[in-house]
Parts: sequence; structure tokens; C-alpha cells
Amino acid sequence: MALMLPLLVAWWTLGLLYWLYRSNRSTVDPTMKIETWAAVNDGLHNSNTDLIFWREAFYLVHAASPYHLGSKQCRLVLRRSADARQWQTLTEFQMPDQDIRDPKFAVIGGQLFLYALPNRGLKAVPYATVYSVSDDGETWTRLAPLEPKGWLFWRPKTRDGIRWYVPAYWHEHGASALLTSTDGVAWTEVSRIYTGEANDETDIAFLPDGRLLATARLEGRADSPFGDRDAATLLAVAAPPYREWQCTKTRVTRLDGPALFNYGGRIFAVARYQPGRRGLLTRLGSSMSRKRTSLFLVEPERLTHLSDLPSAGDTSYAGVVVRGDELMVSYYSSDIDRDYPWVVGMFARSEIRMARVDLQTLQVLAERAIGDGNGRSLSAERRYGA
Repeated sequence: MALMLPLLVAWWTLGLLYWLYRSNRSTVDPTMKIETWAAVNDGLHNSNTDLIFWREAFYLVHAASPYHLGSKQCRLVLRRSADARQWQTLTEFQMPDQDIRDPKFAVIGGQLFLYALPNRGLKAVPYATVYSVSDDGETWTRLAPLEPKGWLFWRPKTRDGIRWYVPAYWHEHGASALLTSTDGVAWTEVSRIYTGEANDETDIAFLPDGRLLATARLEGRADSPFGDRDAATLLAVAAPPYREWQCTKTRVTRLDGPALFNYGGRIFAVARYQPGRRGLLTRLGSSMSRKRTSLFLVEPERLTHLSDLPSAGDTSYAGVVVRGDELMVSYYSSDIDRDYPWVVGMFARSEIRMARVDLQTLQVLAERAIGDGNGRSLSAERRYGA
């Protein structure tokens, strides 16, 4: 018994050192043409990005905070660049004595909109959506609350530039809805996408035939530090007028922070991925597990992991811009030379990174995955016991 305590201390010390110093094992598919670089690396915990191209310039917004948890010091930093390499800081957004996170851009009626989620306290549990709008990207209106109250907006999308749709999730978890607007300010509910299973972060994209495809993060139990055996990604599809949704689930990963985009008649996503075995302490969504920012093929009935981006620890929450055959991605990551578990990354500094991806090579990965006869997504689900 006298040796038990020193042995336990030694075991925990070795485990912590392994966590802190193990090499990064993220895998970027070698056939995909990609270039990545750090855009912001100032020693803070930078996170929650979005990206848009407007009036011949890239606009980047991200959260800057001491750590992943809620902080009154958190602010949203807005930057502009002609080449996505040299960034000019334009302004910052803060909520008085509150945290603010999950910023999202949209250009509606010729104006640049920014939506964000205020948050009270240490836990990351936003309670509302606020917005600001600009005519030139430099001068912005004061942050103002949006109706309907209690719904947390993700990223607005449109097919015709007139009617906009935004997926939103209920601030207490457990429900996602589709809202619509023509001016970006007055939103009304179209339908409920899904209810239950701690449903939250939801994104949408239009299929070529006009249907909407939605993904949603299903936590199983909300905010469980060790994840949940029932956590999953919702895949939902609705035809116009988007009132009835056909739903299925996949356990390839829990798709945190989804950014869906279209290319070549297909839908792709950049989002968080959880690789590795799923045990008692590393179920989907566990803070003890490794995380990646990854690229996925999203289809109505399956999700396929295509490739990681260089990433580790606390990572993902990307913004995407498609220009021709080029994809620009903003995301955040802990030290990419290490492979921290998420819980360590939450308290470590993190940088905002950019990636330039040749979309034709991404399309090749998608075609290969489809040619495998669903092999990638189904084998992953079998491996992890879905």
C-alpha cells in the first residue's frame, strides 16, 4: 500500500507528459493539393472563425479569449485582406460583461451582416443571437438582439439572393429549426428540423434539385465531458417549401462547428472530427479525445471523412469561401506539432489558420469514396459500433 500513491502519481505524470508531447497524427490525404499557413498567432486562445469574400477582399472574424470557456474578456476581431495572408484589423465586437462566440457572415441586400451568440458565465451556453451590419466593412452598427428570442443562428444561405434561410438551434439544446427572411433582420420560422438528443449546431446547403440538406450535432446528453454513446450527426433533407424533413443519423463523427459548401454538384463540409478508438472516456464528443478539423463529403444518407487539415487539440469552427476551383478555409487549432486531447487544447493558446485547397483534387477524393461503395463511412461506423 505504501507504494500505491507514488505509483499512481507516476502513472498520471507519465500520462500527462504523453498528452502534452505526443506527435500530431492528423492525416492530410497526399493526393489533395493544399497549402496552409498561420493567419493569427498572438498567444491568445483564438477560435470560432468565419470567412467571406466581399468587394474584392476577404473578411475574417474570430473570437479572441484567454481560453475556450466563457470569458468577459472575449471579443470578436474583424480583419480584412486582399490575399488572405496579410490581415488588417478593422474593428472588434464585445458584449458588456459577457462572452461572445460563433460569429457568422452573410451579404444580404448589399450589406455585410455579422451574427453572433452572447454567452453568460463560464460554460459555453449561448442564450440569444445578436447582429451588426455594415455598408463598407469598416463602420458597423451596434450589436442588437434578433427575434425570435432563444434561437441561436448559424450561417444564412440563399439560392436566389432574395429569400434567405438560416438554421438555428434552441438555446437550451434539443431542437433545431429553419427560419427565413428577406432583409436579414426580420426572421420567421419555416419548420422544425429535428427535436431531441441535445440537438444543437446546425448548418444547411442546397442540393442541385433545390432540396435543402442539413447537418446537426446530436450530443445525446448535453455538455457531457466524456461524450455520450448515443452522440451522432443528424442528416436531414427537405424539399421546397422545406416543411417536412427526412432524417437519418451517422456516427462517423459528431459534426461540431459545421461549415457546409457546394462544389461540382456535391455538398462538402469542414468540421470537427474525432479520430481513434471510442471507449468509456472517449465517446463521441469527449473532452479527453483527440480532435481534428477535417473535410467531409455530405450526402443525404451518409457522411464520409475525406481528409484532415493540419490541426489538433481544440480545433475547427471553420469559415469557407469557394472561388472557381479554389476553396479558402479559415479555422483554428492548438499547436499542430502536438496532439493534445481536447481538454488540454481548451486552455492552451491557439492560432487562426488558413488553408487553400484545390477543389478538383477534393472532388477526386469524393469520387473515390463513392466508388468504394460507401466503404469509408460504413467501415467507420462498423469500427465504432454505430
